[in-house]
Order: sequence, then C-alpha cells, then structure tokens
Amino acid sequence: MRTRPLGNTGMDITVIGFGSWAVGGPGLMGWGSQSDDESVAAIRRAVENGVNWVDTAAVYGFGHSEEVVGRAVAALPPADRPLVFTKCGLVWDDNGDESNDLDPDSIKRQCDASLRRLGVDHIDLFQIHDPHPGGPPIEDSWGAMLELVAEGKVRAVGVSNFDVELMDRCAAVGPVGTLQPPLSLIRREATADLLPWCADHDTGVIVYSPLGSGLLSGTFTRKRVEGLSDGDWRSRASAFKPPALDRNLALQDALRPVAARHGVSVGAVAIAWTVTVPVVTGAIVGARTPAQTEGWPETAELVLTPDDLAELASAVAKTGAGSGPDITTDRSQ
Repeated sequence: MRTRPLGNTGMDITVIGFGSWAVGGPGLMGWGSQSDDESVAAIRRAVENGVNWVDTAAVYGFGHSEEVVGRAVAALPPADRPLVFTKCGLVWDDNGDESNDLDPDSIKRQCDASLRRLGVDHIDLFQIHDPHPGGPPIEDSWGAMLELVAEGKVRAVGVSNFDVELMDRCAAVGPVGTLQPPLSLIRREATADLLPWCADHDTGVIVYSPLGSGLLSGTFTRKRVEGLSDGDWRSRASAFKPPALDRNLALQDALRPVAARHGVSVGAVAIAWTVTVPVVTGAIVGARTPAQTEGWPETAELVLTPDDLAELASAVAKTGAGSGPDITTDRSQ
C-alpha cells in the first residue's frame, strides 16, 4: 500500500489507516456491541493488507479500544507491528460521565495510562482529542505535549478538531505535527481553511469519517438506520435523520456509477475522494471484521479521474448533501 510523509513527524504512513472507534464497543461514544476477538482479527488482517498505522483514543469504550489495540499489536511479530496513534483530553469518572481535561499534569497522567493499556513503550502519535474552551491556556497544554516528546514517551504530537486560531497558538509554542479533522463528501468544511493552514505549516493531515460514519459505504439504507441500537451514537445524530438522511442516501446512490466504472465499491470511491484532496496524508477507515478490510489495498490504489471528480462535485451540488465548500468551485487540485 502506498505511503506518504506525515507532515513534519518523520513518519511515512499508508494512505489508509485502521480506525478503532467502533472497537471500543457500546457507550457514550460507542457504536454498539462488538466482539473483541473480531476486532483483533480485523486489525491483524488490515496489517496483512498493508496498513501500517492504527488510530484509537483513550475515551473509546473508556479505555477498552486501547486495550484491544494493544492486544492486537502484541500478537504481531515486532517487525510487522503498525504505528499506534491515540488521543488525550477526554476523561471519564467511575459513573461513566465524560469531561474534558487538558491540564498539563493530567495530560501526562493520561499518556501514562494509555501506554499501560496499549502495552507499548512509546506512542507514535499522541493527539489532543478536542479543544477545551473552559480549560487552561492551550499554550500550556501544548507545552505538556511537547515535553512528552522530549521525554521519549511520544514520538510526535498532533491535534484533532482544532480550528486555525488554536493551531496558531500551538504553533507559537512548538510545531504542530498533525491535524485530524472530519472530512468526507458529506463533511467538507476542512477544505476551507484547515487544510491550507496545514500546507503552510508542514502539518500532516489524517482525516476521520471518510465514509460519513457509514452513510457513504454503499450499504446504508433507511431500514438499517431504523435498526441502530441505543448504544450506537448514530441513532441520535442529525445526519441519520430526515431530511439530512434523504440527501445523504441520495449522494451515496450517486457514487454508484463511478464505482461501477472502476470496478470497486461505493465506499472505495468515497475514501479515494478524501485522499485525493490536496494536503490530506491519509484517511482513517473503521472496520469491525476482517472481511471489511479486504478491499483496502484496491481502495488505496484507486485514482479518480478529472471526470470522476467533476461527477462527484455535481452529485454533491445536486443532492445538497452535507456541509462545507461547494467542491465544484472551491476544491483546489
């Protein structure tokens, strides 16, 4: 699977990485029940298919996702183990109540806890999960992240869900290695200002939800939405309820002719679009089973033509799906 340099981090990553949000199972930020054995098998199969990085977070399943990722990585020969990326900043108490904590001392404790759950001696990429408007100055939090690099506990540091103003403040303290924003044909906001900022600062970009959390997978239906469990956060999300759902499913259908021309799945087209966007280094793709990773090598090699891209832009405009810049005019090449 082809790789790209991840900004200024010194790492090269495959254009697709394994997303382990669903691996955490049900809960406040969960996707419903999930077999740990299937999760481990899925991660191992993704690595066999060429993926060289796994993205997780402490809060996914309140530590459970990190534990499962650690189990999967430990079962692989050292030479085959993928890079491990995780996140800090979102914490929880014994009652399962979540809060945001970017206190410098807390960040260091969270790092130590993640190292234990993952069973690794260092974290390849440690990211602040979300900003905390009511917390300490972001400069202090970012300074703590950079100290973890100096201590050797972390190889590189990045941010997730930050805006340009916050990244400017971090960059004044030290380089921002990566940004992790949402990006898909449904959520296009990052193309407006975040990606140009990253280009100017040699900041790597790994995008999440390239399939619109499943809406652009090619297999999503209204019936499937109706069957989502209470433990699946999508059952409460506006994108999965009319009228947004109708527009999103119409966009999913509009991807089918492009997929048919290339002999790939609808989901492959949606993912390929994100890694075609300038500055994007790689896309995080979730999987629950080994079978769901089987098409990833072909997806990583898929090159969308100018005609394909024009057709996708037209579909976005026609369906009115999602939000963000009109990619018929605002999406740069």
